[in-house]
Amino acid sequence: MNGPPDAAALSAGHSEHRAGDFTLESGETLRDVRQAFRLEGKVDAEGSNVVLLLHSLTGSPADLGGWRPFVGPGLPIDTRRCAVLAPNLLGSCYGTRFHRGTEHGRTPLSITTRDQARLASLLLDALGVQRLALVAGGSLGGMVTLELCATRPDAARAAIVFAAPASPTAWGSAWNHVHRTAIEAAPRSGLALARMVGMLTYRTPLELEQRFRPDGAGPCPVRGYLDHHGEKLARRFTARSYRTLLDAIDSHDVGRGRGSVEAALRPFRGRLVGVGIPGDLLYPPEEVLRWTRAAGAEYRELASQSGHDGFLLETGAVGALLVEALPLGKADRALAFGPLAAANLGAGPPP
Repeated sequence: MNGPPDAAALSAGHSEHRAGDFTLESGETLRDVRQAFRLEGKVDAEGSNVVLLLHSLTGSPADLGGWRPFVGPGLPIDTRRCAVLAPNLLGSCYGTRFHRGTEHGRTPLSITTRDQARLASLLLDALGVQRLALVAGGSLGGMVTLELCATRPDAARAAIVFAAPASPTAWGSAWNHVHRTAIEAAPRSGLALARMVGMLTYRTPLELEQRFRPDGAGPCPVRGYLDHHGEKLARRFTARSYRTLLDAIDSHDVGRGRGSVEAALRPFRGRLVGVGIPGDLLYPPEEVLRWTRAAGAEYRELASQSGHDGFLLETGAVGALLVEALPLGKADRALAFGPLAAANLGAGPPP
């Protein structure tokens, strides 16, 4: 593995980690893997002030994987105290590169959330980070967070997982199959269609009714909303990466080969918090509660009429959860909590 990136590259924000050859769980070896990432803030001498933020399905390092509203001076993840690391997950099309051997031809690339966590772990080693202050992720990013906790039990002093299960769900796999089928029928238009389908699971009927209820005067405005999101994704993402990441999600099972979810997560030597969102149509809060109970982790609920996407949209409550999870001193915690509106933050049922 090549050494850590030089200081000039890191100070520019965007950089890449040259991880060398990397063997997947499938047995395939990717050649000359270069993982794109963004780093903001200054890493301390011990590398102990780093916050690792993992993106969801179509996030990118450019906006810190969707976590931008929470990162900066005076914000919940305060870059005056913390260094924030946002890598591009293996399989995503935002900068992470590699070569495949000719023997694999056009066969689909098989990547798992465990592969993604292992590559992120190599990045931590390259940057000299022995133990993170916090690792956080939602949806796919939350699955990779759980895998990192299981793969590297001393990875962080705290971990927080939003709206993500610990093992496959039939409901989630069913929606992924619909997405995949749309893409197979026609890659570009199918990607747009997959995004439209996805938006119906990321949001809730209540939100759509309040925003787009037809008035009988013409086509329902929800059509334009879905068309916009479908076309926007088709312009910025690739069908190949989308399918690869769907397959990674379907592969996710933190207990696989480890005996059980409990056996996989109980050894984690940090504070582990799972956040469920009532009304989440994709991964209901019961899925989060199931693994937190098995792992002996803490459970929180995030109230949002937006459903699954609440962890990206409820900035006040999500900010409060991040501050609560960060291992801050009392003075820092009081300062960070001051401006946050946390009225819709609840502890939820006990684990």
